[in-house]
Amino acid sequence: MKHPLISRLFLSAALLFAGTAAFAHDDATLDKMKAPNGGQLRMAGPYHFELLVDKNNKEAKDSPVTVYLTDHGEKKIPAAGVSGTATILAGKSKVTVPLSPAGDNKLSGVGKYVSDGHMKVVVSIVFPDKKTEQARFSPLAAGHAEDHKHH
Repeated sequence: MKHPLISRLFLSAALLFAGTAAFAHDDATLDKMKAPNGGQLRMAGPYHFELLVDKNNKEAKDSPVTVYLTDHGEKKIPAAGVSGTATILAGKSKVTVPLSPAGDNKLSGVGKYVSDGHMKVVVSIVFPDKKTEQARFSPLAAGHAEDHKHH
């Protein structure tokens, strides 16, 4: 090679970038971002899932569950042909809510759940190519910010 120093610098820079990019979307980072629709963001393979649940249920009642699909660049992923479930663990109950396309990049469903600060939700999405991605949420936990914008 004619320029070994330049090659080594390029390789070093590429490795450094790859190493830091892998941590760019961990849960703590996503919790500091303002989600486009006011929900909680999680990474699922090559996607971001944004979960919205009813925050005010003091007792179990039918309430919406919504998941928005985007890529890591916030480009909308079409929901056509996509299906999924949201399994909600709140209090001592476990509820599985079927999710179906509700326009654009949105899936939604309705389930009977309590809005508990310790609520955990597992979202599993099946894409048209039959590939499945999953993400775990704590949508009502303190600490997920609503005033920082993802760049």
